[in-house]
Amino acid sequence: MEIITKDNKKIDVPEERILTVPEGLLGFEEYTKYALYESEFEPFLWLQSIENQKLAFLIIDPFLICSDYETDIDDETLAKIEISKPEEIIIMTIVTIPIDGSPITANFQGPLVINKNNKKCIQAILTDNRWSTKVRIVDVLNQKGGQ
Repeated sequence: MEIITKDNKKIDVPEERILTVPEGLLGFEEYTKYALYESEFEPFLWLQSIENQKLAFLIIDPFLICSDYETDIDDETLAKIEISKPEEIIIMTIVTIPIDGSPITANFQGPLVINKNNKKCIQAILTDNRWSTKVRIVDVLNQKGGQ
């Protein structure tokens, strides 16, 4: 599928990289179709809205940042995207790069849960107070490296 990215580039995204987010993402509930593609900065990916060219999120696998990250997501939430087994799940987190130069963060409290079989996605909200919406990526990686 050909899409136009946030920076006005036309790219071809294979159908298997098109995600449906039935409930939308928090604050963007009206947009339910997204393309997932590699960013120019590995290991980050882009989650580009197909319905709104100006809406795109940089995402990353949170386990690359924090190996002890845990997501306790209730069965009711998982059922919304037809998850029946843990091996069907891909977890990603949305990254924020502030324009004011403050630290780059990842939202560990609101992970994206993707069913890799049917390409449906939901944003879960974790109640575990260990995780924040503003986990400083560089700080966590520096702590990890110093252990």
